[in-house]
Amino acid sequence: MDERIEKWLLDILSAIDEIEHYFDTYPKSFHSFQSNIILRRAIERNLEIIGEAMNRILVREPDFPIGNARRIVGLRNQIIHAYDNISDENIWAIIINHLPKLKAEVHKLTK
Repeated sequence: MDERIEKWLLDILSAIDEIEHYFDTYPKSFHSFQSNIILRRAIERNLEIIGEAMNRILVREPDFPIGNARRIVGLRNQIIHAYDNISDENIWAIIINHLPKLKAEVHKLTK
């Protein structure tokens, strides 16, 4: 695998790990997430990093085998450019439903 792609995959894993570790300090509940602006912004920043890393991977290898790769980049763009249209419910669904799957996919590719 290309060294740069491997580095970006590790960046994705690092950002996911950071998101998971936030919940060592805060309860992992939608209410806790929604009521804590610092937590929301920290998670959004890590989602931006994940999306940017995925974008860089896709530029080098457009058919890279990550499910929802284009949607991940789209989320990054939405957080950055359409921040006023981001719903807490959507971000929470991504945290709960999609990040664990992405983490598993990236782990398989980096082993």
